[in-house]
Amino acid sequence: MGLKLPKGFVFGFSEDGFQFEMGLPGSEDPNTDWWIWVHDTENITAGIVSGDLPENGPGYWHLYRQDHDLADRLGMDGARIGIEWSRIFPKPTFDVKVSVDVDRDGNILYIDVDEKALEELDRLANRDAVNHYREMFSDWKNRGKLLIINLYHWPMPIWIHDPIKVRRLGPDRAPSGWLDSRTVIEFTKYAAYIAWKLGDLPDLWSTMNEPSVVYSMGYIDVKSGFPPGYLSFEAALKAAKHLIEAHARAYDMLKKYTKKPVGIIYATTVVEPLAPEYRDVAEQAYKMHSFEFLDAIAFGKSSFIGERKDLEKHVDYIGVNYYSRLVVAPSKTLMGWSAVPGYGFACTPAGVSAIGRPCSEFGWEIYPEGIYTVLERFWERYRLPLMVTENGIADSTDKYRSRYIVSHLANIYKAIEKGIDVRGYLHWALVDNYEWAQGFRMKFGLNYVDLETKKRYLRPSALVFREVAKNKEIVDE
Repeated sequence: MGLKLPKGFVFGFSEDGFQFEMGLPGSEDPNTDWWIWVHDTENITAGIVSGDLPENGPGYWHLYRQDHDLADRLGMDGARIGIEWSRIFPKPTFDVKVSVDVDRDGNILYIDVDEKALEELDRLANRDAVNHYREMFSDWKNRGKLLIINLYHWPMPIWIHDPIKVRRLGPDRAPSGWLDSRTVIEFTKYAAYIAWKLGDLPDLWSTMNEPSVVYSMGYIDVKSGFPPGYLSFEAALKAAKHLIEAHARAYDMLKKYTKKPVGIIYATTVVEPLAPEYRDVAEQAYKMHSFEFLDAIAFGKSSFIGERKDLEKHVDYIGVNYYSRLVVAPSKTLMGWSAVPGYGFACTPAGVSAIGRPCSEFGWEIYPEGIYTVLERFWERYRLPLMVTENGIADSTDKYRSRYIVSHLANIYKAIEKGIDVRGYLHWALVDNYEWAQGFRMKFGLNYVDLETKKRYLRPSALVFREVAKNKEIVDE
């Protein structure tokens, strides 16, 4: 007897623009911070980025129908798909006037993008890109599928963030992205415009994917290969505050123009102590990693923003991205704790963890029971619907992927049985993708992609996924 998931439980895939869209002539998007970052010869020479280039990617921009056919055959009935801000507005939108309510401390309390502003934005927008996104999304929706549109998955227009100039000149003398409060305003304009133009298409909105990665990798973990690679804890906190405000102000406009549920997709992990006496340290790390940002938009209170009523109740659901755990011990770092090598995300690529668990080619320990803990803690704290919006493994030989999927789904089933409102499972990824600074080395796809021909080839794990998705049931065999 298998584990039967609810009839309405959604199976699907997640993907974004920069990692999937490019690959065929005419799909290039050179107007982003990430584009110039991965093309920068200094970054490539120093090994900060791989040297692989996104314009050689899987080509979803042109091959979306083929990928949707593939997803359909694998029993997928939902997808989270991203829009690239830089495709919609390759040129600045600063001159479009909107109403901005700011308090004496410089906090942005409300932004109203009215019809006049939307018409001005429409004149600035790349209409071809807008129409192409409509075609892509409509192709999925017309199949009777659930669609989550995500507005931001890290790349920003170069006119609002130039990471090479930030690194060379400093953030005060360059377009500094989330360090500039104007970015909150421009992001809200972009969100309002997308709601106005494409608001009939999504079932759910997501304002942004994994905002914590942006401020932590960009300004603290500067060896990660993420732009702008500018070490500053003060900058990280400023970016976090502006990302929180951007989510909330975009939420306001998405609700104004569409009334549809608006959530956020968050990078999660279960944090565990190396030894029992480190429980308090682990809980401190858990709170900082998973709760501070979400507390701000759910309760209007966190160490990032203090207490602000204008931010509370600004999230309708939470997208949960889970890959592995974090094991911590006290340290003399500013945070007071550090990840312990040999566990979770800190393992040897394609190796074995300190407790004998296999690890992905990224060096991430396979730890499926952690997803149950993450779902349980989010549910207990926020009582909001949850959707697993990313879960997958870098596994070029497909050695572990089938069991990875099934074991994580078994823990999701356990959470549902406990009364936790988990609505679906979106796998990362449908096809192999461009994995940021790592380039094409990490193979997350249920389908292998020949980057020369762009042909897709099913991996054996795709057939396991199909069996589970079509039957809504997890079986042991």
